[in-house]
Amino acid sequence: MEEKNEIAIFENKKIRRLWREDDWWFVVEDVVLALTDSSDPKQYISKLRQRDEVLSLGWVQIVHPLPIPTAGGIQNVNCANLEGIFRIIQSIPSPKAEPFKLWLARVGYQRIEENYDPELAINRALNIYLKKGYSKEWINQRLKAIEVRKELTDEWVRSGIEKPSEFASLTNTLTKAWSDRTVREYKDIKNLKKENLRDNMTNIELVLNLLAEATTTEISKNEDPKGFLPSENVAKRGGKIAGNTRKEIENQLGKTIISSKNAKQFLSEKKKKQIT
Repeated sequence: MEEKNEIAIFENKKIRRLWREDDWWFVVEDVVLALTDSSDPKQYISKLRQRDEVLSLGWVQIVHPLPIPTAGGIQNVNCANLEGIFRIIQSIPSPKAEPFKLWLARVGYQRIEENYDPELAINRALNIYLKKGYSKEWINQRLKAIEVRKELTDEWVRSGIEKPSEFASLTNTLTKAWSDRTVREYKDIKNLKKENLRDNMTNIELVLNLLAEATTTEISKNEDPKGFLPSENVAKRGGKIAGNTRKEIENQLGKTIISSKNAKQFLSEKKKKQIT
């Protein structure tokens, strides 16, 4: 399990964080100090929990002691992931916390609207990708990949897959079959942590991943597997077909097409070329 300590900065205040189990965990006291300027964040948190009984009841599910560097060495310090931090922020009566509360309210409203009209979600995604600098060709591929991914997960549900861990395992199996790398290994190559792997794929990587998922969906529909193990077998075979295509392309090019570049890097290169 990879663990990495880093410092984030908010309002010139240091917030210690730990990368653990594919998620960032933030020191609760540091967040409270940054948002309240309290001279005693521990006491502030204690009073916060007294005021918000519901938060206090769910505290042990939100907050976990994790090893964090301190002046006295590595010690277990109360931390929460981003979801937990946002829950805590909702209970902080501070002007600095208001922008976060307003943002959460806006996001919640958008999700409800998108539930009634899914096209709004598609348009939102399109605009986000355009603002980030992705080409229209890449965006078209990405939106198609989202559609194909949804068809695959629907097929897995029909096959009896229910647990998030099973979906993750099947995705890992499929990715390994076509790229010769697990999702985590693939992310490590591109120096990714929480970021979406598909958002950091080149056009050719995205197309091959799409081929692997579409092929797996069609085989599954044809064979009607029931349960995890039969679905895993189908994922291996569907991914292998895309993997064979990858190998043929690489033989023609004489080099690997699995890029170590992430979106930040290849979008930066694109901007430089446009300037020159």
